[in-house]
Formats: sequence, C-alpha cells, structure tokens
Amino acid sequence: MRLKEVMDTTGLGRSYIYKLIADGVFPKPVPLGARATGWVSDEVESWILERIGERDQVG
Repeated sequence: MRLKEVMDTTGLGRSYIYKLIADGVFPKPVPLGARATGWVSDEVESWILERIGERDQVG
C-alpha cells in the first residue's frame, strides 16, 4: 500500500502515521525503490484489527 492508501484506510494523516511509526506502534514502511516506500496491507489491516480489539476490551 502506498501512503495515500494507508491514509485512506486508517483515516490518519501523514504526520501522525510517521509519529506512530517513530513510537513503534504502527507498521514500518518497506522500501520499494530509491524514492518509494509502501506498507504491507496485511500489517496495516492487523493494526486496525488490534485497535478494534482494544476498543472491545475497554467497552
């Protein structure tokens, strides 16, 4: 997934995604070339499912 798709899927902004990566709580991007990165869609989907699980445990 490219950054735009990650943003559309998660509803998060670019800066916040990179902050979560720096904090170690969001999947790291994978280098695709000299100036391109992407994310593994399964990792992003798993991250979303973890958030749902956390929400369900609290509520």
